[in-house]
Amino acid sequence: MTTLFNCLQPAQKFRISIGDIARMLRIPQHLIVRVECWAYVVFVHRRDRGGQFISYRKLEQWKNAVACQIQKCSAIPQLRKLWLNILKDYRKHKKQYTKESRQFLRQFRLQRCNTLREKLRRRAC
Repeated sequence: MTTLFNCLQPAQKFRISIGDIARMLRIPQHLIVRVECWAYVVFVHRRDRGGQFISYRKLEQWKNAVACQIQKCSAIPQLRKLWLNILKDYRKHKKQYTKESRQFLRQFRLQRCNTLREKLRRRAC
């Protein structure tokens, strides 16, 4: 797994509800029998289809956890290193990312970078 995946540890840290999965899959909750968080994927047992695997990267929690990591960066070099890890993860698992989550993370990183630059300017004055 990638550095980013190891940092986020989704199987241990994400709290994924049946409602979250149902919204993501755009199906009624009653079609989901159970949700299991495995080491690298989420297994969803559905009444209408049987088993289905979902990447953690497709979940809203993944996007939020990455955004939280970006927010925790206290210096531009730290942010740059994290962003390189995000890009490596994206390149390796491109199909598992939605276009919206990639745009959101890019925008979030730019905002954090601007905030850190502004803090540096204030200190220099």
